Amino acid sequence: MPNILSPITNPFSLISKKIQARINYAKTLQVVSLKPKQPSKGNVLLSYRIEPFLLKPGQPMPNDHTWYWEVWQIAQTFLDMRYNVDVIQFHNDKFVPQKDYAFFIDIRHRMEALAPKLNKDCIKIFHVDIANMVFRNAAECNRLLDLQQRRGITLTPQRFEMPNLGIEYADCATVLGNDFTTGTFKYANKPMYRIPISSPVVYPYPEQKDFEGVRKNFLWFGGSALVLKGLDLVLEAFAQMPEYHLTVCGPIANDKQFEKAFYKELYETPNIHTYGWIDVSSPEFIEVTNNCLGLVYPSVSEGQSGAVISCLHAGLIPILSYESGVDVHDFGVIFDNLSLEEIKAKVRSISNLPVEDLKVMSQKAWEYARTNHTREKFAYAYRDAVEQMLDRQKSQKQSYFIDSSKQLVSTNTNYI
Repeated sequence: MPNILSPITNPFSLISKKIQARINYAKTLQVVSLKPKQPSKGNVLLSYRIEPFLLKPGQPMPNDHTWYWEVWQIAQTFLDMRYNVDVIQFHNDKFVPQKDYAFFIDIRHRMEALAPKLNKDCIKIFHVDIANMVFRNAAECNRLLDLQQRRGITLTPQRFEMPNLGIEYADCATVLGNDFTTGTFKYANKPMYRIPISSPVVYPYPEQKDFEGVRKNFLWFGGSALVLKGLDLVLEAFAQMPEYHLTVCGPIANDKQFEKAFYKELYETPNIHTYGWIDVSSPEFIEVTNNCLGLVYPSVSEGQSGAVISCLHAGLIPILSYESGVDVHDFGVIFDNLSLEEIKAKVRSISNLPVEDLKVMSQKAWEYARTNHTREKFAYAYRDAVEQMLDRQKSQKQSYFIDSSKQLVSTNTNYI
């Protein structure tokens, strides 16, 4: 029977989607104002994600990205320090400051737009959660060019974003990442404070893991911009190593171009198992990671990869690019170059280690994540950074007053 309602319901569905889109957009233009429990000593403007502050009572915090909890914690840090906090969405270009702010924190383009409009003594913090945009855009385009030359196909950038001048307008930066990440912002010569990325979930160490049984099983786990994150290279490498198994966890279906280009590797190659997106808080994630030895992640540009940190918490041995933003010390390996041959060589090298060595590396990876990448560690490091900024500002003011006093004395002496 034909669907006689479709001509009527489709227009209504389209209208409904448009209305919802406008409602969602209107939400992003809100200003959420938070007040501390004790009398306030100033104001903070936070330009980041506004969604966590619009949740209904009892509604869980999203855990598909670390920034939802992290922005909530940043706000909480300033509330605990007795500041009022105004939160705006990072792309809210309608907001105009109407008061003095002790701090302004931004992650993208609002720093450049709002910094000139703020009071002179406001501490302007650029929150770095990705590599510098000029570097990242170039890195993705270079990867796409390499893919074009290697396979004769052209895919479009998935993470291209207009470069911003946030670091240049800021007084300092908080940085989620390693030396690679900070290096892409070093040109601005601004103080940078390292903050370890948090993890939405921590897991007990997988004591019962069969390392002998999983020594040839590996995982690729990441978000969007699949070529930027090296999934194309990993798929091609494992397609050439039929004795090894690769599980792919990520939003593959959201990138139809990539899915079409690599359909054979994703769905028709016996040793490659495409799972799709996976919730890190789910039992399925634990099942997947318990059946894999390590994570293969040759991303060419990150701030600090939350996907990598989740895998370290699950005890996976990391085989990473330096540009993933995560240091592996003695419990993983870093690619010397991001080529097919290098990927195959590193995978085989780790897979062929003695079981006892694999157990030690897995345990160390888990311990490193537990020690350095938890919500508690993020909260502590962020507050410590803010306190250092306040000390720095106080010291600069004292130096200014001392210099001014000396100048005044010198001037007075000239009149004697």
